[in-house]
Amino acid sequence: MKDAETILSRLRTLASPENAAGMARYGINTTHALGIPVSTLRALAKPVRAEVQAAGERHALAAALWDSGVHEARILAGILDDPHLVTEAQMETWAASFDSWDLVDQTCSNLFSKASLGYAKALEWSVRPEEFIRRAGFSLMAAIAVHDQRRPADDFEPFFTAILAQAGDERNYVKKAVNWALRSIGKRSPALNARAVDIAWKMAAMPSRAARWNARGALKELTSPNVQEGLSRKKGGP
Repeated sequence: MKDAETILSRLRTLASPENAAGMARYGINTTHALGIPVSTLRALAKPVRAEVQAAGERHALAAALWDSGVHEARILAGILDDPHLVTEAQMETWAASFDSWDLVDQTCSNLFSKASLGYAKALEWSVRPEEFIRRAGFSLMAAIAVHDQRRPADDFEPFFTAILAQAGDERNYVKKAVNWALRSIGKRSPALNARAVDIAWKMAAMPSRAARWNARGALKELTSPNVQEGLSRKKGGP
């Protein structure tokens, strides 16, 4: 499956209206969806990577899959693309067509968080007015906190500032991403946990319902015995 049309044909054979209906119940935009689980897409990506080993060819293939507009093809594009070849123009073009929270999170986690501009775009997008692009900013923060283990702790201070600034955004997809980012950073190290808890208490004192909701969720997890025990076992680290 070296070309986009072959892959798209394969995706169509895997279509499941029943799965698509289930996706819709979770708030996923299924207008252009086939109803294919992400686990199936990841399994499909393995032989494609084996066949298309050149990064440049995979990059072109990912672009063609994204341009198809098919929901699952776009998620697959983020799985297949090479983050070293991702440009700012590509990030902006793809972000402009985000239309579902799962597409945002999959693209940011699988691809954009590993690109050279991922950190900068997390901050830049966190103040953009569009709901899914702002979500992408905080989704990137969460993904960077989880996956970029070499990043120093000081790099997360601007993320805390952005989280506090947007804590009052009442829009559901933004609100949940703000919470996700704060919790992800706060589980990274004892020092970042203490800082995240401090930010959560500041949010709890805000008049905004969204900010207080974010504070409750973050404090419940970040101060839980499981998280605290896990952090106590960490020795140093970023």
